Amino acid sequence: MRKNKKKIIAIITLVLIILLAFFIYQNVSIVKNKPDEYEDYTPQEEISEEQMRQTKVTLFFENAETGELETEIKIIDANLLIKEPYKELINMLIKGPQSSNLKKLIPDGTALHDVKIEQSCAIINLSNEFLNYGTEENKLKIINSIVNTLTNLKEINSIKFLINGEENEKLAETYMKNK
Repeated sequence: MRKNKKKIIAIITLVLIILLAFFIYQNVSIVKNKPDEYEDYTPQEEISEEQMRQTKVTLFFENAETGELETEIKIIDANLLIKEPYKELINMLIKGPQSSNLKKLIPDGTALHDVKIEQSCAIINLSNEFLNYGTEENKLKIINSIVNTLTNLKEINSIKFLINGEENEKLAETYMKNK
């Protein structure tokens, strides 16, 4: 009887070892076939260098219907803002909006001579054509358009206008953004 018990225990042990080996083998093969959770993600479309350099700028123009100032956000190459960001932004205002719902405010023929920054004040030197603004209301819209656009930059708190390098009595004050 003891021999039969030993044989039964040996058979049961052997069956358990075989079953254990089978389950281990199954688990190892499942783990091998499981996709790696840490694989690199490859986007369907690669981002180009040009797209990586894009940035948004906020410009202020007049709404053609309401007459109120409105923002237009343009996506541009950030490299344009590296050398002379203030000049670039003012030149965008001079060119006018992309949207047909907005109107250009700066008078035609206005040329930007220079922009200097002194103690967080942008000193903008424009041509005589800038004075062709028409009414006092138009003058305020133009000034607010420029002030609001440039004071979006952290380093600019106020704006001073020069005409052909000289102070002009019509634009003699320094304009600050309404906070």
